[in-house]
Amino acid sequence: MDDEGLLNSAILLMSIGEEQAAEVFKYLQPKEVQRLGETMSKLKSVDNKKVETVLDEFRSAAGAQSALVSDTNEYVKSVLQRALGEDRAAFLVDRILQGRDVSGIEGLKWMDPATIAELIRNEHPQIIATILVHLERDHASGILKDLPERVRNEVVLRIATLDGIQPNALRELNEVLAKVLAGNDQFKKAALGGTKAAAEILNFMGTSGETAVVDSIREADADLAQKIVDQMFVFDDLLDLEDKAIQLVLREVQGDALVVALKGASPELREKILKNMSSRAAETLRDDLESKGPVRLSEVEGQQKEILKIVRRLADEGQIALGGGGGDDAFV
Repeated sequence: MDDEGLLNSAILLMSIGEEQAAEVFKYLQPKEVQRLGETMSKLKSVDNKKVETVLDEFRSAAGAQSALVSDTNEYVKSVLQRALGEDRAAFLVDRILQGRDVSGIEGLKWMDPATIAELIRNEHPQIIATILVHLERDHASGILKDLPERVRNEVVLRIATLDGIQPNALRELNEVLAKVLAGNDQFKKAALGGTKAAAEILNFMGTSGETAVVDSIREADADLAQKIVDQMFVFDDLLDLEDKAIQLVLREVQGDALVVALKGASPELREKILKNMSSRAAETLRDDLESKGPVRLSEVEGQQKEILKIVRRLADEGQIALGGGGGDDAFV
């Protein structure tokens, strides 16, 4: 959801009354609730014309909707089963329709990292690793930062060597969190964990934290540490992307966010970004960088991480190739 969509959604929710807004929130993800809530809290007053425009757009969009099928749940199940087969479809159906929470940790997604860290800090590292691979990578990284260093290093080592979650492991996890497991003994283990998951989580930690964890893992298993490092992608690695990839990324980055992110970038990376912009946009960016005052390192790292999320998503979608050398075949 872009900034304009976020603002319009906040205005709409503040216009329909508390009860109706509360019902809408029930269907949103934790991050969506957080972003909408923050936006709503900042809205002190809104021009009447803006409110009317938002409501008119909503009425128009709602009026254009129609029921496509009589039972959407059954339709989704049928399509997935046809496409994936019953075994593979069963896991996805449960997650999409939220009929059963196979991970048993849905409630943790609404909790802040410090609270979760306090809750699980005394659990076995294998249990903590199992929990973290079920969470969003940046969320898991925040929890790691609040764990003792010894535990943190051990947990990442176990994440990197984790090749799946068996149903009985999910039962143990749910017992620890006092939740009810609604999984199925026939489910195949979920493809969670591994060096890629460990690398993605470490990508959201600060440089010093990343180095300490990787060094600790290298002492235990040098080959494993190298595999993790090979799959990590940091902001300066944008230099390795081809020009077409940079251009695709820039399409999705807001100007203000780019200015803050580049405050902490090398001159080489700045120039690479600038050369992949139109001359007018590049001139504006140069002026903004020169006029921008000091920015907190945490803000710079935060904006860089948001851009890295875009990069990883585009890579997962096959639109760009990390590390360069992908050629035109990477852009289809």
